Amino acid sequence: MKNIILTGDRPTGKLHLGHYVGSLKKRVEMQADEANQLFVMIADMQALTDNAKNPEKVSSNVLEVALDYLAVGLDPAKSTLFIQSQIPELAELTMYYLNLVSVGRVRRNPTVKTEIEQKKFGESVPTGFFIYPVSQAADITAFKANLVPVGEDQKPMLEQTQEIVQSFNHTYGEVLVEPKGVFPPKGMGRLPGIDGNGKMSKSLGNGIYISDPADVLQKKVMSMYTDPNHIHVQDPGQVEGNMVFTYLDVFGTDKEAIEEMKAHYRRGGLGDVKIKRYLIDVLEAEFAPIRARREELAKDPQAVMDILRHGSGEAAKVAAATLSEVKAAMGINYFNK
Repeated sequence: MKNIILTGDRPTGKLHLGHYVGSLKKRVEMQADEANQLFVMIADMQALTDNAKNPEKVSSNVLEVALDYLAVGLDPAKSTLFIQSQIPELAELTMYYLNLVSVGRVRRNPTVKTEIEQKKFGESVPTGFFIYPVSQAADITAFKANLVPVGEDQKPMLEQTQEIVQSFNHTYGEVLVEPKGVFPPKGMGRLPGIDGNGKMSKSLGNGIYISDPADVLQKKVMSMYTDPNHIHVQDPGQVEGNMVFTYLDVFGTDKEAIEEMKAHYRRGGLGDVKIKRYLIDVLEAEFAPIRARREELAKDPQAVMDILRHGSGEAAKVAAATLSEVKAAMGINYFNK
């Protein structure tokens, strides 16, 4: 039996290095294992839950996210890449699952509570946004995914899916597969923004994007937060909380050289410009080939959309089969008995 894995991203902007470290790189590794079947979803319906009045922000970024996927190495011959809104079965499953979840339970979901506070919705939270954990359960169960790669902050969402599966199977019979989470190694789940404030985020504007040209990447690295007290080259500097060293720990391959740089920086005599230039070289070594592939793919956007069209068709077949089983278990397959 293969592992069935569901993962995806909201198309509200191009993907950044935080996405690359937190999920994209791992997906490519999972794809290479023949024991895995990977479904990768561009979650445009979920993105619309808080962008309904600005749909162009979502629709225009579907292609951008797909380009990032293909550029980093996701292969449509090995993984199913699809668009959430093109699978109507997901919306129908969501409706059935909503009847198994109370308003109080959704309100207590820590991830939902936190995101509502962050977005300052107050009492104006869109209903679609409020219930999106149930929509996520539909996404996961439609493909009978048994593994779902998520960050620690998404653990409550996965737990809600597990509860819905348990409730459905208890009520209607064993139909749905209960998924397990695949969590990143400790310390590797989030990449801080270049300003040192929390995680890298589209909304905070503190990210380096996979698609950033070399000159833009260089400019962003040169603006990185380091040690504000390291004013002169000869001053001892602090490595902890210094974003340049944080990124070197993640992307650098010569660990011995990086440790020597840290020791030199701590005792003084090593300037910020020098370590930033070193980081630029490290990032260019990894991302220049990815950028080149992306630029080539972007020359034929229709070919990319055709990949998504085909993937969505394949995903719809799987979701339709699950929905048929769900309706049969519920006794509402009136014309197919």
